Amino acid sequence: MDLSIIITSYKNPQLLKVCLDSVKKNIGKLSFEIIVVDSQTQEDTEMIMREDYPEIKFFPFSENVGFQALIKKGIKESSGKYLLLLNGDIIVTPSSVEKMLAFISSDSSVGMVGPKLLNFDGSLQYSCFRFYHPITIVYRRTFLGHFAFAKKHLDWFLMKDRNHDEIMDVDWLMGSSLMISRSVVQKVGLMDAGYFMYMEDVDWCRRFWENGYRVVYYPLATMHHYHGKVSDKGSVIKSLFLNKMTWVHIFSAVRYFKKFWNKQVPNHQ
Repeated sequence: MDLSIIITSYKNPQLLKVCLDSVKKNIGKLSFEIIVVDSQTQEDTEMIMREDYPEIKFFPFSENVGFQALIKKGIKESSGKYLLLLNGDIIVTPSSVEKMLAFISSDSSVGMVGPKLLNFDGSLQYSCFRFYHPITIVYRRTFLGHFAFAKKHLDWFLMKDRNHDEIMDVDWLMGSSLMISRSVVQKVGLMDAGYFMYMEDVDWCRRFWENGYRVVYYPLATMHHYHGKVSDKGSVIKSLFLNKMTWVHIFSAVRYFKKFWNKQVPNHQ
């Protein structure tokens, strides 16, 4: 089998349905399977999967198990030579999957590839980044991000100095849409189970680089991403004291920096 498409979902059955329909419509002539792994599954999601997509492998979880646990389950249940990992809020466009597969399969040095992500209005959604510095988290989650010095740093983090219409090696890719080789995953390992949410994709990309595999942003393939943010910063008080997901992000960042503190950042540029 050419490809296993693993779709992770959480409490949004209508977007999941749109995602699945876009995959089935735009997959081309590839041999593939679709696996849906759903966290804290709701009755509506189970009904849609049972009635509208009986041919798709569906693995529900009664609890919110976190992103990396869903990915791990999907990979374990898959059989394709290559794996396409999609969030349930991704809309696949014509030929995008075929282009990504042709690219990654043509060069054994490429371990991971991600498409250009677009907002629903067609504008660019930044999905490739440079590795975090500790201050990056502070600037992204507090009012400090509004100051000129912070904006300069965040522009660097978002790679705004690069042309996002060109193929390029990047530090890390947003985990919303990634294609990887099964053989490479067997060498690098799965996402770190110590993360519940956030930073697991950063960690994984860093380990790909450490094992000699390139992480490539591939804008010749495009997909749309709804990207509903559950940890928007808002006010400082709301961000730091009332928003649980902001704290999850901070705790994940602490784990990431402790893990890689004394390790050299992979140099590829």
